[in-house]
Amino acid sequence: MPQSTNQLVVAAKRFAVPTAIAAAFALGAVMYAGHGSVHAASAIDDNSVAALTSLDRAMEAVASKVTPAVVNVAVTSKGSEEVEAFGNGPMQDLPPEFQRFFGQMPHQHSQRQIEHGVGSGIIISPDGYIVTNGHVVDGAVQMKVTLNDRRVLNAKLIGVDKLTDLAVIKVDATDLPCIAWGDSTKLQPGQTVLAFGSPFGYFQFSVTRGIVSALNRPNPYSDDPRKPGNFIQTDAAINPGNSGGALVNAHGELVGINTFIISNSGSFAGAGFAIPSQIARATAEQLIAHGKVEHGYLGINMNDVTPDNAHFFNLKNAAGAIVAQVTPDSPASRGGVQTGDVITELNGQDMVNGSALQVAVSELAPGTKIALGVIRDGKPVTLNLTVGQFHGNSEVAENDGPEGQSGAQTGKLGLAVADLTPDTRQQINAPDQLRGVVVENVRPASPADEAGLQPGDVILEVNRKPAQSASQFASELHQNSNGKDLLLLVWSKGNASYRTIHPDQDEPKG
Repeated sequence: MPQSTNQLVVAAKRFAVPTAIAAAFALGAVMYAGHGSVHAASAIDDNSVAALTSLDRAMEAVASKVTPAVVNVAVTSKGSEEVEAFGNGPMQDLPPEFQRFFGQMPHQHSQRQIEHGVGSGIIISPDGYIVTNGHVVDGAVQMKVTLNDRRVLNAKLIGVDKLTDLAVIKVDATDLPCIAWGDSTKLQPGQTVLAFGSPFGYFQFSVTRGIVSALNRPNPYSDDPRKPGNFIQTDAAINPGNSGGALVNAHGELVGINTFIISNSGSFAGAGFAIPSQIARATAEQLIAHGKVEHGYLGINMNDVTPDNAHFFNLKNAAGAIVAQVTPDSPASRGGVQTGDVITELNGQDMVNGSALQVAVSELAPGTKIALGVIRDGKPVTLNLTVGQFHGNSEVAENDGPEGQSGAQTGKLGLAVADLTPDTRQQINAPDQLRGVVVENVRPASPADEAGLQPGDVILEVNRKPAQSASQFASELHQNSNGKDLLLLVWSKGNASYRTIHPDQDEPKG
């Protein structure tokens, strides 16, 4: 278990806020011009104060409504074989709340030990169900919940969903204050939000204010591309210990579960992220009902459609999810999904990118009948599928983002490729049915390097055409004498994805 992690109506007159801005300039003018305009400036200042006070009262009302339903979650867990003590150096004096953001440090020796962590949670029902992050309660042997009235209650684990990093715990109590679920799909960038939790584990029941900075942020977890994204980004301050806390809208409705920050220091740097209520509510309800979550899966790897690659698929708009790989004997395979298909709709709902499709599929119950709207070679096709059930190590709808991060020597791309021999196939653990050319070398800072190609990758297609041999691959490139962008289908460590490459216009000299 990791260490601690982490209706707005302003009753103001028209133009009250612009007047407040003007008041600042007016007040400055009075300071330089003497006392002649003191009364006029005071009148303007009164209006600005009224507007700000009205806003303050609205925020206070939201905070007073939400805070009683926010809890502090203290967890005791039996850790895995981890660092027992930090080695000598500047990091050893950091508090535990910060150490987790710097990874493991050199250690004296390791052993299985008892760990203590603190996070946050939100009461979602009067009978004591609480939603939090999965990583807050990971490995817990004891959980204590501190309520807003300072009562400390023992909690039991109802269930954890590792795919979404959500968990539900429960305390034995009744008539508890709780938060109503909000609709995260109605959020807009610039909208006011408040974040609640226990920053650093010590400052319980804190509230910070900010805006929705962005929506639909993709999955940042490189360890597992199957984890859904769609994160809400906010500049409301979130720090270690806020994990599992509430992100609410101006109505005091729960629109997100605070889960991680991006920071070089370990403290808030202006970019916090929350799991949207669209995902959190469905997950929590399944955990309460069944103790587990059954996620739907299709068995495909995807790329987002981008302006760079849209024309390769005869698309008018840069929207949708490109199928880069179909798992054999999967729901997608049985439903007729093919590599190169562009999925634009699910049951009539637009799928703007791979992340949207990934979230939509993961929320579907196994066995659900769905209709996929697909663009295949520029023509619309409808495919009818039955959603499968996700199992821990199975392939699912995976999204690799917009594009993935001595044979034929291709100078304009900056890579060398060779035929895929049995020995090479064994070295890179490539399946027998895989057909393509293997990347032997990638020149640093070359177009191939910028596209994320690495030695050991296998190029399956060039501009939607199979690459059966190194000589055929080189021939396809020579036909691209005008230096246009190339679309490669690349297999890398078990997953395939499309990569757009911008060739160098001049061959490297020397």
